[in-house]
Amino acid sequence: MMRVPFLDVKASYVALKPELERAFRRCMESGIYISGDEVALFEKEFAAFHQVEHCIGVANGLEALQLILMALEIGPGDEVIVPAHTFIATWLAVSFTGAKPVAVDVDLDTFNLDAALIHGAITKRTRAILPVHLYGQSAEMDAVLREADLAKIAVVEDAAQAQGARYRGVFVGGFGAAAGVSFYPGKNLGAYGDAGAVLTRRDDLNERIRQLRNYGSLRKYYHERVGLNSRLDPLQAAFLRVKLEKLNEWNARRAALAAYYLHELAEVPGIHLPRVAEGCEPVWHLFVIRCDRRDALQTFLAEHRIETLIHYPVPPHLSGAYAADCAGQRFPVAEKIAKTALSLPIGPHMTTEQAEWVVETVKRFAA
Repeated sequence: MMRVPFLDVKASYVALKPELERAFRRCMESGIYISGDEVALFEKEFAAFHQVEHCIGVANGLEALQLILMALEIGPGDEVIVPAHTFIATWLAVSFTGAKPVAVDVDLDTFNLDAALIHGAITKRTRAILPVHLYGQSAEMDAVLREADLAKIAVVEDAAQAQGARYRGVFVGGFGAAAGVSFYPGKNLGAYGDAGAVLTRRDDLNERIRQLRNYGSLRKYYHERVGLNSRLDPLQAAFLRVKLEKLNEWNARRAALAAYYLHELAEVPGIHLPRVAEGCEPVWHLFVIRCDRRDALQTFLAEHRIETLIHYPVPPHLSGAYAADCAGQRFPVAEKIAKTALSLPIGPHMTTEQAEWVVETVKRFAA
């Protein structure tokens, strides 16, 4: 039996070892270990990649979202609309500002925010909508922006899983006031540790977030705002610059593997495949199927040396962190996804033979 890891994160180091080690030496020999040229150059290059005016490197994806909300002066007494199905960091970013995350359910087939439910969740306290481009597929931004325009509220994009994804030809990160990005090692563009960034077209938010990430200061020892210590490490920036050059190629490989899964598993009984919404060009950070016998399927795949994960087994509203605040609230689609979703292996270094083994084993389970 062939072993198939969920994601071979070490493979990127092996493939790019000489370039990464040159970046390491360049950074270490510079003697600059906070901010500096490596961070500034990565910010310029990543902004150009996403075709937006500004990128601000920060410590991680959670704080990227938190800093955006802080820059928009969202805080206690305010509400922010979030998807009921997402990684909990989306909700935590809202909570850390003192505002209240207000959940709406998601679409069963795309896993993203159900825009038809946004209008009913807006109140006089609502300050923003926070759509998530989950699993690498853009939320349906036309509808989200329409609701935001009607209510005269902001849109903040959670693009943690969607580096390079597009909606109607426009890169994610270019729709709302700003977008938060994560470079957690498993992401399509992953660091070798925690790292994140903010993307924005707005000059005012660019300046404000640069202050907020650095103790509220643009000039050393002069603090104009109450800020955080949330700076992108220059060593991680140097590594990300190397990997950014491969991102299009690696995203294309993910897309090819996803297309293979979609074709080969289309008629397999009991397996529900993800749907690509109109206008979306996903980058397939994850390939998530649904199966009513999810736990049995996961066990069967593990017995055949295929590693899978569940994204995510507990919806935020049922977690200990939010159970009291959300008591009595139910989001049936999010809860169904939590019980049936299974993420199959996918990644830029996955071989065709490994993908074939996954498909063969899933078919064997369903037979």
